[in-house]
Amino acid sequence: MKAMIFAAGLGTRLKPFTDTMPKALVPVNGISMLEHVIKRLIKQGFDEIVVNVYHFGEKIIEFLDAKDNFGINIHISDERNCLLDTGGGILKARQWLDGNEPILIHNADILTDLDLCEMRQHHIESGADATLLVADRKTTRYFLFDNADNLKGWTNISTGDIKPKTLTAISQLSHLAFGGVHIISPSVFKELADYTSEQKFSITPFYIDSCNTLKIKGYIPQKAYQWFDIGKPETLTLAENSFKIQ
Repeated sequence: MKAMIFAAGLGTRLKPFTDTMPKALVPVNGISMLEHVIKRLIKQGFDEIVVNVYHFGEKIIEFLDAKDNFGINIHISDERNCLLDTGGGILKARQWLDGNEPILIHNADILTDLDLCEMRQHHIESGADATLLVADRKTTRYFLFDNADNLKGWTNISTGDIKPKTLTAISQLSHLAFGGVHIISPSVFKELADYTSEQKFSITPFYIDSCNTLKIKGYIPQKAYQWFDIGKPETLTLAENSFKIQ
């Protein structure tokens, strides 16, 4: 099974840690974020992983070499010449991700014991082009879903922005926070490649702009799970005090 880990970010929320190392190598209880995620993916049966790199990218490459790629097939998508953001990053890694099976996309700064195989199976059974892990969690930016879990739009409640601008009656839609884990089917690649002429772009506007042409579903697990955004100091400390590795 294939997966991609976003590890190219600048990690500005985690300064001063990221003044000397990439965000993905910041330790959580003595183990780097990246190692936590990779080991979790391997435990769940993923055996081919793409890791994109930019900020202190050579340190991630050296780390993976020292770990002998954890005994699986790990590809480096090198963005050190140009940071491509999430949408552009997926496209650059397409050579390793394309095929006949869905691809798990996982942020390096998300620490979770979510059953990823169950999420993947749900994605397959639903026939979705993309499945987004979401939760009823307080934030300022929400994906908007109808009662069948279909993505309909997005809003930033702090600014009042709504996308698409033609969207109405958003009070009748579920406001759910994105969890930094998503699954895409190979059917997404052509749409993604045709979306913009820009090399650097985020996957979020692509999902929003494509929600009426692609089947993009929200996923709320039935089983309880741990989830931490460890991309900022306060949540990193919370995870160190609370996360139980299983």
